[in-house]
Amino acid sequence: MRKLNVALIALVLIVVIFLASTIVSPVLIVAEDASEDNGIDMAATFSLSGFEWIYPGNSVNAQGQTLHNVYADYPNDPYGAARDIMSYTYHFTPHIIVSINNDAATAIFGEDIIDNIRVNDGYNGYASNDQVSGSMSRGNAVGTAMAQNGMNIFEIPIQFLSGNIGVHFV
Repeated sequence: MRKLNVALIALVLIVVIFLASTIVSPVLIVAEDASEDNGIDMAATFSLSGFEWIYPGNSVNAQGQTLHNVYADYPNDPYGAARDIMSYTYHFTPHIIVSINNDAATAIFGEDIIDNIRVNDGYNGYASNDQVSGSMSRGNAVGTAMAQNGMNIFEIPIQFLSGNIGVHFV
């Protein structure tokens, strides 16, 4: 009985330490687009300090490979590669990566969410990767499209259960 208590306490400590390390490191959220070679089309970090958009083409590892192409460059460990890219470019290491595919985005934000993002990005004056100059970024295009469509929060647990939203511990 005593060994069981020690094992349970050790397990609880491991979980608490893991959760504490996750709280101080942002969660990486990636939008996977199956229509574009299974690339990561958009990403964001979520932490206690808020939500920040990341353009995958500007996020690289030491070899210059981008977050956009992690599935092509690292088919056996794309989320480990994404972690390494975030560490190299943004100097933090995410421990949790949430992946959202097109089906989940459509279910949560409506049938035309992807088209609305592209319209805002390409036709409404949002620059797709010009974050340095201070102009609107693709993140603004995504945020605008999400606000236009609204969000069906009841779809989120359904999409988790159906596998369209994945949680990856890295």
